[in-house]
Amino acid sequence: MANVLAPEKRALAIHLMVEGMSMRAIQRTMRISLNTVYKLHADAGEAALAYHKKVARDLPVHLVQCDEIWSFCYTKQKNVADAVAAPPGAGDVYTWTALDVESKFMLAWEVGDRSTKMAHRLMKNLKKRLDGQRIQLTTDGYKSYPIAVRKAFGDDIDYATLVKTFSKDKDGNKSASIDARTVTGNPDPQFINTSYVEASNKSIRMGNKRYTRETNAYSKRLESHRHSIALFFLYHNFCWAHSGINKKTPAQAIGLADEKKDLDWVVGLIEKQAPKPNRPKTYKKRELKIPETVTIDPSMIGVSRHVGSRPQVKLRKIKPGVSGTQKAPVRRSYRSVK
Repeated sequence: MANVLAPEKRALAIHLMVEGMSMRAIQRTMRISLNTVYKLHADAGEAALAYHKKVARDLPVHLVQCDEIWSFCYTKQKNVADAVAAPPGAGDVYTWTALDVESKFMLAWEVGDRSTKMAHRLMKNLKKRLDGQRIQLTTDGYKSYPIAVRKAFGDDIDYATLVKTFSKDKDGNKSASIDARTVTGNPDPQFINTSYVEASNKSIRMGNKRYTRETNAYSKRLESHRHSIALFFLYHNFCWAHSGINKKTPAQAIGLADEKKDLDWVVGLIEKQAPKPNRPKTYKKRELKIPETVTIDPSMIGVSRHVGSRPQVKLRKIKPGVSGTQKAPVRRSYRSVK
């Protein structure tokens, strides 16, 4: 049997991960190996991502909001050039998210830089999750969104952007202005906002230590960052009951689950995702053959001085034409060896 943690300990460790505790803090709290924590984190992230891709299909969605949240991997972008042994993906990292407003279900996400390519990947991923009905989409004013939305949905979408501008007057009084612009279709003005997806950004920072500022719990590898956010969104969608949707999980509200899932269910997903050991179905029995007599050449036997209490036996080369059957020599005591 594999040397793994007990299911209840794995469930507790996962719970600590999605409640904002760092890897080393989990190690100290549970008194387990740090490598065990890392391995469980990676396995949980892979299982969460695979399950979301499998079940999040043909979802009945009407209102969607998208945004991106900043963090960094290994070091900040301005320090990448001078960093020692910076891994691929080091620097600024953005998590692109697409949230269903009505059920609070996280439909799609992508982790990478803040480029138009990542915006295209998010919209392509979002379209795979929908059931084909026309949706209303709201994003901020980032320039990559309209290009990606046009390529993914064409004109079959009601799309608007919301630009918020914050300023101060000479007395220090703060003010904000909101500019809502229709890009495609005919979006309903009362639903043009990004408040829900921005609130989910706060939940991401509270539930992931990697996103917390002014700490050393940031991600050291981009792959670990992806695992962390995938695990958090699995917990958010299937295990977290939201007060805004009558104490239901987003998966219940959108119709993917009949009940709230617990962390034992998450452990079960990890076990299903784990590769099976590659063991043979049948084993060949081998017979141990012991010779009845041992043939020893007397010219090969010699005793050498040994540093210690026991002598060593040296084997010499067989002289051609010399052979015979002799009993093994009796070892002499150390003092008798010359």
